[in-house]
Amino acid sequence: MIGAILAIVSLVVGSFLLYGNNFSNEQAFADYGRSMSDEELRSFFEPLGPVPEPEDNPITEEKVELGLMLFVDPRLSKEDQLSCLTCHSPQLGYADNLTFSVGFDHTVLTRNTPSIINTGYYETFFWDGRADSLEEQSLGPIQDPNEMNLDLDTMIEKVRAVEGYRPYFDAAFGGEISIDTVAKALATFQRTINIDNTAFDRFLDGEDQALDEQEKFGMELFITQDCIECHSGPNFTDQEFHNAGVNSGDPGLAEISGDEEDLGKFRTPGLRGIIYTAPYMHDGSEVTLHDVVNFYDRGGNGEPNTSELIRPLHLSIQEKEALVAFLRAISGTPPEIEIPSLPQ
Repeated sequence: MIGAILAIVSLVVGSFLLYGNNFSNEQAFADYGRSMSDEELRSFFEPLGPVPEPEDNPITEEKVELGLMLFVDPRLSKEDQLSCLTCHSPQLGYADNLTFSVGFDHTVLTRNTPSIINTGYYETFFWDGRADSLEEQSLGPIQDPNEMNLDLDTMIEKVRAVEGYRPYFDAAFGGEISIDTVAKALATFQRTINIDNTAFDRFLDGEDQALDEQEKFGMELFITQDCIECHSGPNFTDQEFHNAGVNSGDPGLAEISGDEEDLGKFRTPGLRGIIYTAPYMHDGSEVTLHDVVNFYDRGGNGEPNTSELIRPLHLSIQEKEALVAFLRAISGTPPEIEIPSLPQ
């Protein structure tokens, strides 16, 4: 009897270690049962390519240098409290690793901070798509009363008052110091924060051994379980808006469009660099990538307007681990920046 009880206890403990918190990494998977060849896997994806540049704002070294200075300068906020860097730290995946962003006078905002990694590849900006260009997006947080809380006229007066900025505006924009050139400099800098050389990219380029079998199995699941329906294209986003079933009460796109059918819809985020940008979802409600996989495996959280693309997947532990491994393989390493001394 005692032996039987001990055997049951051992089975329960072993099951917890295997299936519990974060799907134990110690589980050995000898055979993943992958059905697609390497070439078949590659056929579903395409290389990232160079970041798009607007005709009226091509990338130059001078703009990048100026944009970085403006990005880290708290004088672009009221009372010099915050800079763009406050919520977009290079050490934190160019986000802040908080559930909700924190703005002016410690105001807790209502959404998770999106990373600026590969943001130059987006077609619309912010979670709800309210900006149509990176230049427009760059000015949004500055003038938002809950974020940097500085009207744009006052902002440009403050920048013009800094004598040390003039040579940089001379080099980048022929001396024009305006709201438009500030936006263009900030946008140009952000277009340089890209991840484009991951293990996934090397595999896509023909290096079969760049991904191991677990990662390739995860890549296959990414395709067959329809993750690719929304996270498609070279930046892993369809550039569209979907209700993923988060059930946060946030109207999302509907607040911009005025259409009830858009309730709870948010822009599909790209996935490059994803291991650095926890927590996840627009409300930061999923703490780890394992939590995200579990969320989609159960078909969301029951939000009434959930997309028909979201459905229970019934994944095994092996499959969940493989998906997380693939997400790590597409994450790469964010570029480092050297924080400059600010002009005086």
